[in-house]
Amino acid sequence: MNASDRLIVALDFDTLEEARRLVGELDGTATFFKIGMGLQLDPGTNAFIRELIAAGKKVFLDYKYFDIEATVERAVSQASKIGVSFLTVHGNSSVIQAAVRGRGSSSMKVFAVTVLTSLDAGDIKEMGFPCSVEELVLHRASLAVKWGCDGVIASGREAALIRERVGKSLLVVTPGIRPGGYGADDQKRAMTPGQAIEAGADYLVVGRPITAAPNPKQAAAEIVAEIEEALEKKAKVEALDSK
Repeated sequence: MNASDRLIVALDFDTLEEARRLVGELDGTATFFKIGMGLQLDPGTNAFIRELIAAGKKVFLDYKYFDIEATVERAVSQASKIGVSFLTVHGNSSVIQAAVRGRGSSSMKVFAVTVLTSLDAGDIKEMGFPCSVEELVLHRASLAVKWGCDGVIASGREAALIRERVGKSLLVVTPGIRPGGYGADDQKRAMTPGQAIEAGADYLVVGRPITAAPNPKQAAAEIVAEIEEALEKKAKVEALDSK
């Protein structure tokens, strides 16, 4: 898998016109795109998803499904039929199991959300969880393995801990990526692209550092270059450790 394949660009726009324009600008640099809740209710979103897939792009459907089992299973099944590559669910074991059933024998991968990268220890305490962010992430990662998820959505700060707990049993998709020198925005557990890859992330979701950049294609290319450098560094370390 090339470094560019590991970059997922978040199409977090208000209109499909903006999303479609960015996809065109990034042609040749990025091929994997995230569709989130911001575009969910646009009447043309389903057609846009099919358009991306028909053009050879990959789609990460980030709706974070969380509902009764029958509803989640049905929604995931529908997504699998149109060729979505990745999909997120957010909930307990029954939700994860329902999503896995809905995925069926398709190649679509189901990812369980652990703890949003916009949350910190104070936030999860307010939500009623009597543990640290790390403990909650690892608990949910363990459940994801147990119930057949393909991966988890987790901060780069917890990626290394997940690898220690479950090894390579799960793919790790990391949002909240902020290149060096870029502000944190509303992300409380952000990491640079290189740091996240070295920590064990498989894919990086990047939004505003690309979508709000003066030159989105250049911004994306720089992130891909940093991913490639981190992968090479990581491979060298693993080769030394195996001797």
